[in-house]
Amino acid sequence: MESLVARIKQDGTVLGEDILKVDSFLTHQVDPKLMREIGRVFAEKFKTAGLTKIVTIEASGNVPAAYVAEELGIPMIFAKKAKNVTMTDDLLTADVYSFTKKVTSTIQISQKFLSEQDKVLVIDDFLANGQAALGLISILKTAGCEVAGVGIVIEKSFQTGRALVEETGIPVFSLARVAGFDQGQVVFREADL
Repeated sequence: MESLVARIKQDGTVLGEDILKVDSFLTHQVDPKLMREIGRVFAEKFKTAGLTKIVTIEASGNVPAAYVAEELGIPMIFAKKAKNVTMTDDLLTADVYSFTKKVTSTIQISQKFLSEQDKVLVIDDFLANGQAALGLISILKTAGCEVAGVGIVIEKSFQTGRALVEETGIPVFSLARVAGFDQGQVVFREADL
Protein backbone atom coordinates (compact mmCIF):
# COMPACT_ATOMS: atom_id res chain seq x y z
CA MET A 1 0.00 0.00 0.00
CA GLU A 2 1.91 2.95 -1.34
CA SER A 3 0.31 5.64 0.82
CA LEU A 4 1.13 3.72 3.98
CA VAL A 5 4.74 3.14 2.94
CA ALA A 6 5.07 6.84 2.07
CA ARG A 7 3.70 7.81 5.47
CA ILE A 8 6.10 5.45 7.26
CA LYS A 9 9.00 6.97 5.31
CA GLN A 10 7.82 10.50 6.11
CA ASP A 11 6.81 10.15 9.77
CA GLY A 12 8.15 6.85 11.07
CA THR A 13 11.08 6.89 13.48
CA VAL A 14 13.49 4.00 13.92
CA LEU A 15 14.43 3.36 17.55
CA GLY A 16 17.39 1.04 18.03
CA GLU A 17 17.60 -2.11 15.95
CA ASP A 18 14.02 -3.36 16.10
CA ILE A 19 11.44 -0.65 16.94
CA LEU A 20 9.51 1.48 14.45
CA LYS A 21 7.67 4.39 16.06
CA VAL A 22 4.57 5.46 14.13
CA ASP A 23 2.74 7.35 16.85
CA SER A 24 1.95 10.37 14.66
CA PHE A 25 -0.56 8.45 12.52
CA LEU A 26 -1.28 4.97 13.95
CA THR A 27 -0.30 4.09 17.52
CA HIS A 28 -1.15 7.31 19.39
CA GLN A 29 -2.42 10.06 17.12
CA VAL A 30 -4.54 8.60 14.31
CA ASP A 31 -4.86 9.69 10.69
CA PRO A 32 -8.49 8.75 9.94
CA LYS A 33 -8.13 9.25 6.18
CA LEU A 34 -5.26 6.75 6.05
CA MET A 35 -7.10 4.34 8.39
CA ARG A 36 -10.19 4.48 6.16
CA GLU A 37 -8.01 3.64 3.16
CA ILE A 38 -6.50 0.73 5.11
CA GLY A 39 -10.02 -0.44 5.92
CA ARG A 40 -10.97 -0.37 2.25
CA VAL A 41 -7.92 -2.38 1.18
CA PHE A 42 -8.57 -5.18 3.67
CA ALA A 43 -12.32 -5.13 2.94
CA GLU A 44 -11.68 -5.45 -0.79
CA LYS A 45 -9.43 -8.46 -0.21
CA PHE A 46 -12.01 -10.23 1.98
CA LYS A 47 -15.32 -8.98 0.50
CA THR A 48 -16.31 -12.45 -0.77
CA ALA A 49 -14.90 -14.44 2.17
CA GLY A 50 -18.16 -14.56 4.11
CA LEU A 51 -16.72 -12.85 7.18
CA THR A 52 -19.00 -12.29 10.16
CA LYS A 53 -16.63 -10.52 12.56
CA ILE A 54 -13.39 -8.53 12.71
CA VAL A 55 -11.27 -9.13 15.84
CA THR A 56 -8.30 -7.18 17.21
CA ILE A 57 -6.50 -6.39 20.47
CA GLU A 58 -6.87 -3.02 22.16
CA ALA A 59 -5.67 -0.36 21.60
CA SER A 60 -3.78 0.49 18.40
CA GLY A 61 -5.51 -2.20 16.38
CA ASN A 62 -8.95 -0.78 17.19
CA VAL A 63 -9.02 1.97 14.59
CA PRO A 64 -7.93 0.04 11.49
CA ALA A 65 -10.11 -2.90 12.58
CA ALA A 66 -13.14 -0.63 12.98
CA TYR A 67 -12.69 0.75 9.47
CA VAL A 68 -12.45 -2.76 8.02
CA ALA A 69 -15.61 -3.74 9.87
CA GLU A 70 -17.39 -0.60 8.70
CA GLU A 71 -16.48 -1.30 5.07
CA LEU A 72 -17.77 -4.88 5.35
CA GLY A 73 -20.83 -3.97 7.42
CA ILE A 74 -20.01 -6.42 10.22
CA PRO A 75 -19.18 -6.08 13.94
CA MET A 76 -15.68 -5.51 15.28
CA ILE A 77 -14.61 -7.03 18.61
CA PHE A 78 -11.50 -6.03 20.49
CA ALA A 79 -9.85 -8.21 23.09
CA LYS A 80 -9.47 -6.30 26.33
CA LYS A 81 -6.20 -6.32 28.23
CA ALA A 82 -7.80 -5.70 31.60
CA LYS A 83 -11.03 -7.02 33.04
CA ASN A 84 -13.51 -4.44 34.23
CA VAL A 85 -16.57 -4.77 36.44
CA THR A 86 -18.97 -4.93 33.48
CA MET A 87 -17.29 -8.04 32.06
CA THR A 88 -19.34 -10.61 33.93
CA ASP A 89 -19.93 -13.12 31.13
CA ASP A 90 -17.84 -16.19 30.47
CA LEU A 91 -14.52 -14.96 29.18
CA LEU A 92 -12.19 -16.52 26.65
CA THR A 93 -8.61 -15.63 27.55
CA ALA A 94 -5.02 -15.92 26.36
CA ASP A 95 -1.72 -14.62 27.69
CA VAL A 96 0.08 -12.32 25.26
CA TYR A 97 3.61 -10.92 25.54
CA SER A 98 4.01 -7.39 24.16
CA PHE A 99 7.26 -6.91 22.26
CA THR A 100 7.27 -3.12 22.67
CA LYS A 101 5.97 -2.95 26.25
CA LYS A 102 7.94 -5.97 27.51
CA VAL A 103 4.97 -7.20 29.58
CA THR A 104 2.55 -10.11 29.44
CA SER A 105 -1.17 -9.31 29.47
CA THR A 106 -4.13 -11.63 29.75
CA ILE A 107 -6.39 -10.65 26.87
CA GLN A 108 -10.08 -11.48 27.02
CA ILE A 109 -13.20 -11.56 24.90
CA SER A 110 -16.67 -12.30 26.19
CA GLN A 111 -17.77 -15.68 24.89
CA LYS A 112 -21.20 -14.29 24.03
CA PHE A 113 -19.73 -12.41 21.03
CA LEU A 114 -18.18 -15.46 19.31
CA SER A 115 -19.64 -18.72 18.07
CA GLU A 116 -18.97 -21.68 15.80
CA GLN A 117 -20.92 -19.87 13.08
CA ASP A 118 -18.40 -17.02 12.96
CA LYS A 119 -15.82 -16.56 10.24
CA VAL A 120 -13.31 -14.05 11.51
CA LEU A 121 -10.54 -11.82 10.20
CA VAL A 122 -7.92 -10.74 12.73
CA ILE A 123 -6.62 -7.19 12.18
CA ASP A 124 -3.71 -5.66 14.06
CA ASP A 125 -1.41 -2.67 13.77
CA PHE A 126 1.92 -4.54 13.98
CA LEU A 127 3.25 -8.04 13.52
CA ALA A 128 6.63 -8.58 15.18
CA ASN A 129 6.94 -11.78 17.20
CA GLY A 130 3.37 -12.87 16.54
CA GLN A 131 2.19 -13.14 20.13
CA ALA A 132 -0.86 -10.90 19.76
CA ALA A 133 -2.06 -12.72 16.65
CA LEU A 134 -1.43 -16.12 18.22
CA GLY A 135 -3.32 -15.12 21.37
CA LEU A 136 -6.30 -14.00 19.31
CA ILE A 137 -6.19 -17.15 17.19
CA SER A 138 -6.17 -19.24 20.38
CA ILE A 139 -9.29 -17.47 21.67
CA LEU A 140 -11.06 -17.77 18.31
CA LYS A 141 -10.29 -21.47 17.99
CA THR A 142 -11.50 -22.08 21.55
CA ALA A 143 -14.79 -20.42 20.54
CA GLY A 144 -14.98 -22.67 17.46
CA CYS A 145 -14.62 -19.81 14.98
CA GLU A 146 -13.11 -20.17 11.54
CA VAL A 147 -10.16 -17.77 11.12
CA ALA A 148 -9.97 -16.54 7.53
CA GLY A 149 -6.68 -14.70 7.93
CA VAL A 150 -4.59 -12.20 9.82
CA GLY A 151 -4.43 -8.68 8.39
CA ILE A 152 -1.50 -6.58 9.49
CA VAL A 153 -0.93 -2.87 8.90
CA ILE A 154 2.87 -3.01 9.42
CA GLU A 155 4.85 -6.25 9.55
CA LYS A 156 8.43 -6.42 10.76
CA SER A 157 9.44 -9.26 8.45
CA PHE A 158 12.84 -9.63 10.09
CA GLN A 159 11.15 -11.00 13.21
CA THR A 160 9.48 -14.39 13.71
CA GLY A 161 5.80 -13.42 13.85
CA ARG A 162 4.77 -14.26 10.31
CA ALA A 163 6.31 -17.73 10.38
CA LEU A 164 4.70 -18.51 13.75
CA VAL A 165 1.25 -17.45 12.55
CA GLU A 166 1.60 -19.30 9.25
CA GLU A 167 2.54 -22.47 11.18
CA THR A 168 -1.08 -22.47 12.41
CA GLY A 169 -2.23 -22.74 8.78
CA ILE A 170 -3.71 -19.24 8.81
CA PRO A 171 -2.51 -16.85 6.08
CA VAL A 172 -1.02 -13.43 6.84
CA PHE A 173 -1.74 -10.37 4.70
CA SER A 174 0.40 -7.29 5.39
CA LEU A 175 0.03 -3.82 3.90
CA ALA A 176 3.63 -2.74 4.63
CA ARG A 177 6.48 -5.19 5.21
CA VAL A 178 9.64 -3.93 6.85
CA ALA A 179 12.72 -5.95 5.89
CA GLY A 180 14.90 -4.16 8.42
CA PHE A 181 16.52 -0.88 9.32
CA ASP A 182 19.65 0.64 7.79
CA GLN A 183 21.25 3.67 9.45
CA GLY A 184 17.94 4.87 10.86
CA GLN A 185 16.01 4.29 7.62
CA VAL A 186 13.29 1.73 7.03
CA VAL A 187 14.02 -0.88 4.38
CA PHE A 188 10.89 -2.36 2.84
CA ARG A 189 10.13 -5.61 1.07
CA GLU A 190 7.16 -6.36 -1.16
CA ALA A 191 3.86 -6.27 0.70
CA ASP A 192 1.02 -8.78 0.41
CA LEU A 193 -1.68 -6.20 -0.44
